[in-house]
Amino acid sequence: MTSKEIRELSAEEITTKIREIRESLLQTRMRKMTGQVEKTHELRTLRKDVARLETIKRQKNKPAPVAA
Repeated sequence: MTSKEIRELSAEEITTKIREIRESLLQTRMRKMTGQVEKTHELRTLRKDVARLETIKRQKNKPAPVAA
C-alpha cells in the first residue's frame, strides 16, 4: 500500500486497515514459527504498511499550526 493510497482514505478506514493488517501480521508470525511461511519478506512488508498507516493517521489528527 502506497502512502498516496493511504492519504485518500478516511480516518475510520485507516483504523480499520491497521486492524486488518495487524491481524494478518499475527497470523503470518504464527505460521512462520511453525515453518509454514515460504515468503518471509511478507512480515517486513506488513510491518512497514502498519508504520505508514500509523504515521499518516497521526498526521491527519494533528491540528494545523496557527499563524501568528
